[in-house]
Amino acid sequence: MPERLRKFIGMVALVVLVVVYALVAMTIAAAKLPGTPGYVQALFYVIGGLLWIVPAGAIIAWMQKPPAPRS
Repeated sequence: MPERLRKFIGMVALVVLVVVYALVAMTIAAAKLPGTPGYVQALFYVIGGLLWIVPAGAIIAWMQKPPAPRS
């Protein structure tokens, strides 16, 4: 796969990941967190705010992979 195409696909995947992840995190927070103590909500938002980095890092690593050598 050409490097430019891989980077374009990765960029689109990152945007989709961030949008979908944010919507899912907000839905979970709205459904499960009302009435919970403030420290539980803060912990949820800290963990949830950092958790998206794992799949994003995998996408970025795939985007940065060197092109396959031509035979």
